Amino acid sequence: MDYQPLIDRWTGGELDRWAQQLQQQVASGLSQQRYGDLPRWLAALQALPELQPDAIHLNTARVGASTGEPLPTAIAAQLHSALRQLHPWRKGPFELFGVHIDTEWRSDWKWERLHTAIDPLQGRRVLDVGCGSGYHCWRMLGDGAAEVIGIDPTPLFVVQFWALQRYLQQDNIWVLPLPMEQVPPQLQAFDTVFSMGVLYHRRSPLDHLQELKHCLRPGGQLVLETLVIEGALGETLLPEGRYARMGNVWFLPSAATLLSWLRKLGFVDTQLVDVCVTTTQEQRSTDWMTFHSLANFLDPDDAGKTIEGYPAPRRAIVTARLPGNWEPPV
Repeated sequence: MDYQPLIDRWTGGELDRWAQQLQQQVASGLSQQRYGDLPRWLAALQALPELQPDAIHLNTARVGASTGEPLPTAIAAQLHSALRQLHPWRKGPFELFGVHIDTEWRSDWKWERLHTAIDPLQGRRVLDVGCGSGYHCWRMLGDGAAEVIGIDPTPLFVVQFWALQRYLQQDNIWVLPLPMEQVPPQLQAFDTVFSMGVLYHRRSPLDHLQELKHCLRPGGQLVLETLVIEGALGETLLPEGRYARMGNVWFLPSAATLLSWLRKLGFVDTQLVDVCVTTTQEQRSTDWMTFHSLANFLDPDDAGKTIEGYPAPRRAIVTARLPGNWEPPV
């Protein structure tokens, strides 16, 4: 997991300030002293067989790589075993040389809901906050982004990304092992910033939106996906205790309230792209994520409620822009 090429590319440019910190951030985010399971995950990464793909798939539901002929049985078993050691796989799906990684989330469904409603990514530098293993990062690259940077503080997801990168071999996509708090302030260096499935985990959602704003170039676009409730302007749910068995859920605004937060912070052209109730077909347990999932978090007698009695998960996608005239990066 060598980040030096990215550091070298950023050094001396508009992301030089981040480049100077990145080596230390990566060392902290992938510290074997802090994360006891990391050696096991790295061993799984090393156990992946050496394979050369004939085709790379970034614009299909299952991101991945393939060859013209099926793998020999022993090699396929080695690949499957190494990938299974990186359980649980949350976001996807992926397929590597015939091995279908059936992730907990059908993240391709979310991508289909949003990718035609946002500004074209062709030639843009993109930041994906809370990207997990990087599924949507790969789709952004497939849509023509010039550089995609994902950030996620969970080392397992970062190792999963590198397992995919072993075969997809794209030099303009990176997943960094760090939280939003470690992104240098006032960067103003990204043309599009995504934050999907993060806002409701923040104790101060307005601070998170402000951090995202400071990452954007003038005229750049924010793409935000988060849990919402049905309701009018000003209505927000602050769950007491857990929400859908998650202990770190704070603010669930109505869609109108969410848009008003963005306007309050100076965003313009705020748009509600989509609202939908999350189904147990989109989020579920699989052989690649065998823990409890959405079906276990809902009231068994009323799927319209969580196990705690709150409204079942409903997700909104909104877009907004920073004021100014966006110009394609040089």
